Amino acid sequence: MAAEFDKPNILQRILPLFRGFDPLLLLIIAGMASLGLLAMYSAGYDHGTRFVDHGRNMLLAAAILFVVAQIPPHKLMAVAVPLYTLGVVLLVAVLLFGITRKGAQRWVNVGVVIQPSEILKIAGPLMLAWWFHQREGVLRAIDFVVAFVLLMVPVALIMKQPDLGTALLVMAAGLSVIFFAGLPWKLVVPPVVLGAVGIAWLIWNEPLLCQDGMSWYFLHDYQRTRVCTLLDPMRDPLGRGFHIIQGMIAIGSGGVWGKGFMAGTQTHLEFIPERTTDFIFAAFSEEFGLIGNLCLLLGFLLLVWRGLAIAVKAQNLFGRLMASAVAMIFFTYAFVNMGMVSGILPVVGVPLPFISYGGTAMVTLGLALGVLMSVARAQRLSMAEPKHSL
Repeated sequence: MAAEFDKPNILQRILPLFRGFDPLLLLIIAGMASLGLLAMYSAGYDHGTRFVDHGRNMLLAAAILFVVAQIPPHKLMAVAVPLYTLGVVLLVAVLLFGITRKGAQRWVNVGVVIQPSEILKIAGPLMLAWWFHQREGVLRAIDFVVAFVLLMVPVALIMKQPDLGTALLVMAAGLSVIFFAGLPWKLVVPPVVLGAVGIAWLIWNEPLLCQDGMSWYFLHDYQRTRVCTLLDPMRDPLGRGFHIIQGMIAIGSGGVWGKGFMAGTQTHLEFIPERTTDFIFAAFSEEFGLIGNLCLLLGFLLLVWRGLAIAVKAQNLFGRLMASAVAMIFFTYAFVNMGMVSGILPVVGVPLPFISYGGTAMVTLGLALGVLMSVARAQRLSMAEPKHSL
């Protein structure tokens, strides 16, 4: 009699692919994605196909997260050097014969038009994590110098485009890797103190430094204008200061409970510029108020906390550094976006994760979350393996 075998159904085939996934991380991601869809529907329902496209971008990011999570961390480590090298070569190509749009040379045509700086958001910390993993146990001061050089090469090329926002994100992710690799506090404190003194000096001398015709040799003119507008947005309330002023008005008008879903007057009367992208936090604040903002902040804090918790339990130094870098990437995104909309940081064009519209940014964040899930999955699967006694 012929033997009959039971064929596994589709669910039985799919479930093993999710084995080892961190359920708490998935829950946090699902909650943030829900907030993002809610905010985008309100801010963008009458803005073409923004809501539908935002949902599509989230599905694409989820697919990337799922695929990358299947790759063990040691295989991710193997692509660190090639991916970093490719990214730097493409940045050089942008510098030499890149495509210029709106005064910025950030794109290059390689059959399709791409923005290489986005690659470095992941390739930068990936390369630094690989470097420190190779030097584990024999780490010297010179190794931190080399790491800093590896970081500053792409940062300098990105700032040359110019793209201060992306350069800031790449630098923050890279510096977090260097810090978590064991950078001594004696090398951390002096730059922080120097930066604080510099900011205080800038604020004190703002009337002189921001005079018309004054040039700052270390910044482009548009970057100087952004800093001066931040310090005194009423200098040009209907021009350069308009974004900051309207953002603060929207946030303040939301009060404690907000004006209600789809009831924001600043948003829907189009006083808020870029209401579905960089300034969506202002639209969210107006409609959901302080309570909504606290929920949003709690979501980001939980995401950062979970990333750092995964880093602590990672199997090796590479996994610890990559997981901590991803956590700090989300912290930097959220802090810079909310800060610039609230008027405490210059406007640098950084999206708010999960909330702001943007295909490229969503893909990058999906890739980052995939790396984080890969580290968590490797650790959970290793704990699930049976221990054989001799």
